[in-house]
Amino acid sequence: MEFLHKIRQIRYTLTNSVRSTHPIFEPSHSSYKWLLLANIMIGTFMAVLDATIVNVGLPKIMASFGVSIDKIEWVVTAYMLSLAIMLPTAGWLADKFGYKKIYFLSLALFTFGSMLCGLSTDENMLIMARIIQGLGAGGIQPIGMAIITREFPPKQRGIALGFWSIASAASVSFGPLIGGYLVDNFYWQLIFDVNVPVGIFGLISTLIIQREYKNKNLRKFDIVGFISVSLFLPLTLYALSEGTAQTNSAGWNAPYILACFAIAAISLAVFITAELNVDEPLLDLKLLKDRNFGVSNIIMFIFGIGMFGSTFLLPLFMQNSLGYTAYQAGLVFLPTGFIQGSVSPFVGRLSDKYNGKVFLIIGILLLSFSFYLNYYLSYLTENSYIMLSLYIRGFAMGMIFTPLSSMSLYGIRRDKMAQASGLFNVVRQLGGSFGIAIFTTIFTTRINYHLQMYGTEMSKDSPIFQNVIHNFSYMITNTVGSNFAKAAQQGQSLLSGHLSNQAYIQGINDDFLLSAIITLVAIVPIFFLHNKNKRNEAKK
Repeated sequence: MEFLHKIRQIRYTLTNSVRSTHPIFEPSHSSYKWLLLANIMIGTFMAVLDATIVNVGLPKIMASFGVSIDKIEWVVTAYMLSLAIMLPTAGWLADKFGYKKIYFLSLALFTFGSMLCGLSTDENMLIMARIIQGLGAGGIQPIGMAIITREFPPKQRGIALGFWSIASAASVSFGPLIGGYLVDNFYWQLIFDVNVPVGIFGLISTLIIQREYKNKNLRKFDIVGFISVSLFLPLTLYALSEGTAQTNSAGWNAPYILACFAIAAISLAVFITAELNVDEPLLDLKLLKDRNFGVSNIIMFIFGIGMFGSTFLLPLFMQNSLGYTAYQAGLVFLPTGFIQGSVSPFVGRLSDKYNGKVFLIIGILLLSFSFYLNYYLSYLTENSYIMLSLYIRGFAMGMIFTPLSSMSLYGIRRDKMAQASGLFNVVRQLGGSFGIAIFTTIFTTRINYHLQMYGTEMSKDSPIFQNVIHNFSYMITNTVGSNFAKAAQQGQSLLSGHLSNQAYIQGINDDFLLSAIITLVAIVPIFFLHNKNKRNEAKK
């Protein structure tokens, strides 16, 4: 207690000293909101960084723990899932205890979870630590977005959200690059340890810059909604991922898979019923009655499925099929975030003046096209081809996020901003979590399908098979000096390895094609959005 009292005294002295000598820290000053924006961007950078930095390290983590992709996907899914569960709760906690306090505690929890990830000794401990990280990130993102939308007036909200998205863009760029460098030159645990000093800096800046704010209209905590959604999400994703797992010989008919789906369905029904009938729901589903907000959430969910579900596999393809190092795989993502960060503020300013739906449609088309380009990946794919698809993807993401976030909140009251931003982020994370689970399941299923198709051609009676083995044997005999019988066995082994790699690539290609189709569907709800620009407001 004595220690905490001293900390409070130091913080009080430091804050008042800074504010007395630098009036820009005063909330009444015009520069306060921009300093606050910079502070929030630090936390956002941390949360998004940890969602991207881990992707390039997955092959090393898989090798370190000796696990397959259906197990290691939970390193990503556990983070996104716990984040999604925490998102709606964060709004209530911020209303009750204060936005600054909960933002600070969320960032502290995230930093502590990062430290535990670096200390993990097996995959189960790592997954548990990722859950702790996700709980922290689940408070950082919605509270940060709510703080920005509260402090900035509507005419500046678009550009503020655009700059806020720079933090996400920077994480997209530097996350895989930093992660790849650390994995190749040191060890994979450092991809989590690197978050700790940045988190400490964010905690200090939060103490100094932010002012406290509490919502006077405090609502009751919806315990039924919290329990039901906490059961529905993990059970659904677990059943989806385990349906085709190597350890599940019974497949989708396994009793525990059916039980998970049944409990998840009941939990979903209870959740929807509770949220529509209680006076103060955990997630105010009635906000979806607002056309812009409801439609924007549909778009974000579809976007999340396609975006997060497909890009989860790209680093695996580059490292396992093309022989890239983790650093080389991370390097290709560097321009994507820069492009997104450059485009977002510019599009945010334009969407404040003109029809934001135009930017959304162009962005969705470009994003879908970038996935379609990845449909033609092969073991001969050149780096320039991969980079082209990522250039297009970065530009597309820069055109999507800012106008969609801004348009979604047009009709939302200021006192509902925390609820709205929480629900909006929940939907995005849900889309991503479902996308990873679904695309991983499809990926493993399609690999088995392609292997079976190739297996039918590897018949000893097939003239093509005999011709290929004969040529392999001849090459091996002349190169290595093996006898012809042994060379034939080695040739069959080479052919099997090549076909396995080809089946792996085609499984990834199938995922990207599906992702392109799903993303393209997001264009349809865009036409139901209402655009409110300055010209429309002038007419009113």
